[in-house]
Amino acid sequence: MPMSEYDALQNGQFTDDGGEPHDLVPGSVIAAVPAAREAAERYGREVRFDFLDDQAVLRMLYHRRRDTGKAGVLGCLFTLPLFVFTAGAWPFWDLVASEKPRPFQIGFIAADAVIVCGLLVSLYLLRRRSLLDETNRNMRCRARLYRKIVVLARNGGADVPTLYPHYGMYATSRKFFPEAPEHPVPVLPEGNGPK
Repeated sequence: MPMSEYDALQNGQFTDDGGEPHDLVPGSVIAAVPAAREAAERYGREVRFDFLDDQAVLRMLYHRRRDTGKAGVLGCLFTLPLFVFTAGAWPFWDLVASEKPRPFQIGFIAADAVIVCGLLVSLYLLRRRSLLDETNRNMRCRARLYRKIVVLARNGGADVPTLYPHYGMYATSRKFFPEAPEHPVPVLPEGNGPK
């Protein structure tokens, strides 16, 4: 059953992109594999983060889920019109536009191209601030490296679930910004800290 990112964090868990809670693989399990421990230490120095600190990783995964949640809402809002004006253009062309005079066909193609480009540019402009935010980019960089570390641990024999950490890779944010501020630490009600 889906739970909020905040509720999962209170229980020492994190939520995936679908909102399902998952238990964190402890840093001690990852550290038991020498290659994963060495990678965690090396990457940790590069991005100023302790990948073996369970609380720090939980907070990072919490912020990662909030980031992708915001992007997912925009993606859903733009998917339907993009689908209509890209995939839907072919049936309209076959059924209507192909029988019309040449000026209508040119106008249809031009209008469709302008609408699709406008939707893509609008999506980029709405996400631009978040995509360029150095604090978010640092979090995405750390999430990408954490995924690499747990894959090394799983390949080295650690008990790590196959899809862990249960989200897709960040294709962007490979650069770390050492001067960027950190995300604030989520405040849990007293007595509701991770177990």
